[in-house]
Amino acid sequence: MSRPNALGDYLRARRELIDPAQAGLRIVGVRRTPGLRREEVATLAGISADYYLRLEQGRDRNPSPQVLEALARVFKLDATATRHLLSLSTARPAAPRRTRREVVPAGIRQLLDVINLPAFVESRTFDVLAANRLATAVSANLRPGVNRLRAIFLDPADRQLYLDWEEAVRGMVAGFRASVGGDVDDPRIVRLVGELSLASEPFRRLWARHDVTALAGGAMRLRHPEVGLLELRREKLPLSDSGGQILAVYHAERGSETARLLDSLAARAAAEEGRPPEADADTGIA
Repeated sequence: MSRPNALGDYLRARRELIDPAQAGLRIVGVRRTPGLRREEVATLAGISADYYLRLEQGRDRNPSPQVLEALARVFKLDATATRHLLSLSTARPAAPRRTRREVVPAGIRQLLDVINLPAFVESRTFDVLAANRLATAVSANLRPGVNRLRAIFLDPADRQLYLDWEEAVRGMVAGFRASVGGDVDDPRIVRLVGELSLASEPFRRLWARHDVTALAGGAMRLRHPEVGLLELRREKLPLSDSGGQILAVYHAERGSETARLLDSLAARAAAEEGRPPEADADTGIA
């Protein structure tokens, strides 16, 4: 079996997305393929066409940072995407990976118990590892054992939940690439990407773009089946020394209609479980 060619795949995808006019080239005649030609990329980056071809074909997998930074400028990459490109050239040993059991720190589990906001912890592969009751009330897929990437593409309920679904999945796929970095040959990631590529044309199309974006907060709008429109902000906080785990928190403007609806969801969830809102969160490890 041939070795994965993450660097070459990324370069090819970005090359095909660049408009020649955007790169400052004068277009003569009809171009049969989208994006830049290999020789045009090489010229703009100041390297030979043969060397660039070797990079795309995977015959040279460890170019210098200077070469990659020149290519990043040609492809108009931002800082996050440039770091991702640089990470793809790092040689990695072919030692077999051992699946490590993910453990959420005890202090974070306690925080989920007491915070009066929807909050959960996810792994670098977007598996939900722990969630409080209010998070699960916002979305049934925010619970331990669910992979958020799989849910947003394959679960019709998740698709209905996101008012701006296309924007949400675009950001999630790009964030997933940033999270896993060059470890796209990890068996867990290969299985997930393979499953979604077979089952979802939108995922297959977005994955082929090789977009990368930093894991960051932002605004989101959810169409909740019970309480209606929720206008939230999400914050994503990396947990130190946790193997890439992220604490995600959803919150609303104080005094807003969404804040009132979150209080209503919390009361409903507490009533269904027969416990006061301050009771333990639904936390776990996967």
